[in-house]
Amino acid sequence: MSVDGTRGQPTLEQVAALAGVGRGTASRVINGSPQVSQRTREVVMRAVEQLGYVPNQAARTLVTRRTGTVALVIAESEERIFGEPFFAAVVRGISGALNQASRQLVLSLVHGTDQAERLGGYLTRQHVDGVILLSLHDDESFPIDLPARGLPVVVGGRSVQWGGSFVDVDNVDGARQAVVHLAATGRRTIATICGPQTMAPGRDRLDGYAAALADAGIAHDGQLVVEGDFSEQSGWAGMEELLARRTDIDGVFAASDLMAMGALRSLRAHGRRVPEDVAVIGFDGTTASETTDPPLSTVRQPLVELGCSLAEMLLRHVDTDDQVAEHLVLPVELIVRASTARVDG
Repeated sequence: MSVDGTRGQPTLEQVAALAGVGRGTASRVINGSPQVSQRTREVVMRAVEQLGYVPNQAARTLVTRRTGTVALVIAESEERIFGEPFFAAVVRGISGALNQASRQLVLSLVHGTDQAERLGGYLTRQHVDGVILLSLHDDESFPIDLPARGLPVVVGGRSVQWGGSFVDVDNVDGARQAVVHLAATGRRTIATICGPQTMAPGRDRLDGYAAALADAGIAHDGQLVVEGDFSEQSGWAGMEELLARRTDIDGVFAASDLMAMGALRSLRAHGRRVPEDVAVIGFDGTTASETTDPPLSTVRQPLVELGCSLAEMLLRHVDTDDQVAEHLVLPVELIVRASTARVDG
């Protein structure tokens, strides 16, 4: 029963009557029209709160041509998305920003062209206001032309497939800081387990590694580079391959914390002490990096801020219909822990 004694859900007519305005005026206030005075807006919203009125979303969509829903499409397998802390932190940032803006989030996991094509029937203006794309691989084309459908798109990280808006972190500088730090602790045979070269973060972090070696006057040796996929297992396999190639490695930059953890496991199995024999540093700044043995030095990405910035940028495009591309690159932070401590003598 509503507050005025009638049964059922309160109606727009009841809101208008309580506020002392016409039904059309009440509708304009609820749908966010700027064509009402501040006093009228306050009176109507007090009536909405008093009655507990909930707008009909279907009717609101017809008026505003907005669904109030944003799609997040992550181009990875369920195992990766739910098993790696990177995704949890970014999604938390996206969700928080959308909640603050009273928008709904729809999460879609796409691993392969077939899944993306099936998703295509949903990604329209009738269902969502815009799309955030995350973890795109340059060797796997995204088969849906979202801009042609009039959908604003923002990409997490740069991609050769999309020339529009993106939010990224400074991967080159982060890798450079990591390797400069290793060199400053006296390491001279510095290997890297780089990320996949089909993704911009993998390429950028490898570029940062190479730039730091050059700055330190250390020759770049291809034998000291192996490629992983950001997973712990690939970090272990990469470290195994590096140790088979060279026995004199004294520093390792892994392009993710998970790969660094895999490297630690491999080094321990081979009797190599960290940091006494080999210094190891990761990239991400995950909570798990604090609990490894020894605690892992890392480059912290502002992952929650990354997600929040993705959502805020997309909403600017949605709310203003301004599709001029925006580019935002967030800074990273070097975190030094025991895994790269200088060892005298």
